[in-house]
Amino acid sequence: MGTLFYGDAATPIGIEDRALAHLKVAIITKLRRGESFTLSWQHPDDQPRGRSTLWLHPNIPLRFVFEEPEPPDLSRTWIETLMRSANSTGGIQLVPEQLDTGPIATVDPLATEPGAENAAS
Repeated sequence: MGTLFYGDAATPIGIEDRALAHLKVAIITKLRRGESFTLSWQHPDDQPRGRSTLWLHPNIPLRFVFEEPEPPDLSRTWIETLMRSANSTGGIQLVPEQLDTGPIATVDPLATEPGAENAAS
């Protein structure tokens, strides 16, 4: 479980390491541009029911702390989803990663071999 420290808030925000790594990319991208925005998430099951929102501003200190020493492989799709929400009026919505579980396209090996078009004749 990673931790997000924002400003002088007394309560750190616990976010799973993989989600925090993706969130970090989206947040840093916006802050580098000097853009302010909100970050919203639903409370996990072990916290009181509800949701929270932070106003993120480039001049307010921010620190990301990860439990795992090695960074995870990042999903371009998840980062793009977070960035699209960051650019909306609602700000970044921390949503779960959507894994592509659809079938993997296969290629007919005969169709890619030179001269395969004449093999059926």
